[in-house]
Amino acid sequence: MSGRPVGVFIVDDHAVVRRGLAAYLKAIEDFTCVGEAADGEQALARLAELAAADALPGVVLMDLVMPRMNGVEATAQIVERFPACRVVVLTSFGEVERVHAALRSGAVGYLLKDADVAEVATAIRAAVRGEVHLDPVVARRLTQDLRSGPAGRALLTPRERQILALLGEGRSNREIADILVISERTARTHVSNVLSKLNLTSRTQAALMAIREGLVPGPQ
Repeated sequence: MSGRPVGVFIVDDHAVVRRGLAAYLKAIEDFTCVGEAADGEQALARLAELAAADALPGVVLMDLVMPRMNGVEATAQIVERFPACRVVVLTSFGEVERVHAALRSGAVGYLLKDADVAEVATAIRAAVRGEVHLDPVVARRLTQDLRSGPAGRALLTPRERQILALLGEGRSNREIADILVISERTARTHVSNVLSKLNLTSRTQAALMAIREGLVPGPQ
């Protein structure tokens, strides 16, 4: 973390939730709440205003079930329109289908609303570092749900298994390149090949596969 506070934007259709999160963020020295919205459409409009003022947040805390535009669609549009913003889902719903939808849309974190404040802070900080943070219960469900079989894993080259292990550690393409002493473009190609061979749709799913394969420690 740098010395500059991390800007956080809150999207939730319940005002009491937004107020509670804003009060919590205000109490933490390295976070600052830069705005809030009651649904996805409002969030996109306000983020556009912040972008025009060169004041985009580093992290968006996103509810999933909201009127007008839900959190999955809003996440996809934020990732496309404001790629500097990292989206962390904070919701009451932990069904695997919802989690997959959020991760496919580009979310880098998924927390349930019964998470304690320390875990919310951990997820925000992980997002800023470019890492993935999942609620432990959600992570276990996703790990159990992965269906890629031995044939797919057998197709990975030794280098691609190294890539899978590094994805399991939450490494970015740049970090993978530095560790393996290859170009970032080559690292990106390897990551794409790993996802394709394992029939996975996101780096998060690859990280969970690495956990299931014992390449990195799993959630406690």
